[in-house]
Amino acid sequence: MTKFLYWIVELISKAHTFIMHINDTYEYEFTDKELHFIIIGLLGIFLIIVIYPIFKYLAKKNHFLTLTGIYVFTLIVVITFAIEIGQKITNTGNMEFADVLFGITGFVSMYIGLAVIVGIIKFITNIIKKHINKEENNK
Repeated sequence: MTKFLYWIVELISKAHTFIMHINDTYEYEFTDKELHFIIIGLLGIFLIIVIYPIFKYLAKKNHFLTLTGIYVFTLIVVITFAIEIGQKITNTGNMEFADVLFGITGFVSMYIGLAVIVGIIKFITNIIKKHINKEENNK
């Protein structure tokens, strides 16, 4: 996982260098803040274009627990990194990537447990509904 994070950091660094090269080559002279505004804005729109159809499909199929899980997973990733960075800045603990992994793994494990429980409840509810409908139709 550490190699993956280094790969992401290297990818971001290369993208940053490329964008700065374009900015300098064509003499756009965008400030750092303006570049963040443009690039993060475009990245956000790109992610909406990619993610929106997936979420729309999941909502249409009533997979609201899955939608909620994806959203909360994203928050958990941000929160765990924020905690570790906060520990580093304030010297209140050790900034460890393993802590991030364990926190995320804890959420994913508990989410799977919740999803199984909800699935069992839905399964039993559907069986009961079918049984009730069957009895009503036989009357």
